[in-house]
Amino acid sequence: MGLEEKLPSGFLLTTVEQVAGWARKSSLWPATFGLACCAIEMMSAGDPRHDFSRWGMERASGSPRQADLMIVAGRVSQKMAPVLRQVYDQMSEPKWVIAMGVCASSGGMFNNYAIVQGVDHIVPVDIYLPGCPPRPEMLLDAILKLHDKIQNTKLGAQREKQVQELERAKLRQLPLLGQAGARS
Repeated sequence: MGLEEKLPSGFLLTTVEQVAGWARKSSLWPATFGLACCAIEMMSAGDPRHDFSRWGMERASGSPRQADLMIVAGRVSQKMAPVLRQVYDQMSEPKWVIAMGVCASSGGMFNNYAIVQGVDHIVPVDIYLPGCPPRPEMLLDAILKLHDKIQNTKLGAQREKQVQELERAKLRQLPLLGQAGARS
């Protein structure tokens, strides 16, 4: 007979994963990587009207070593791609990425040799935010969706198992050559 059976349901009882998830989601420090017109909308998400500091993001970090969320806003050129990857590699674990705008998500209207056709070719992306440029309200919504994802992330060995299950599910969704029903 444990403590949880003697106290009313939901009274001061939680799991370590829930506390860690709450702490992580409530203290995100973004490394802003503004590259084009989407950067103006990203900056306006910090103004008093939108104020993303309400969700624990008061400190936008200039140093990647103190950041755990990268917001890539705008088109990424081939010359900027190694710099983006270096900043991502310097961030502390666990780290998350939001691709803000259609240019960061898929290259946008710039389908040429100079622009990377999606930030996911360089770093793993957690949330894709469409729009040209997306409004600050859309960025706040993406941040809240990321909060849900962070809150429900497992810890330790359970996290590895969760990541493997997600990867298997993604691979099942991809149409591969040679599979029945795949288009060539």
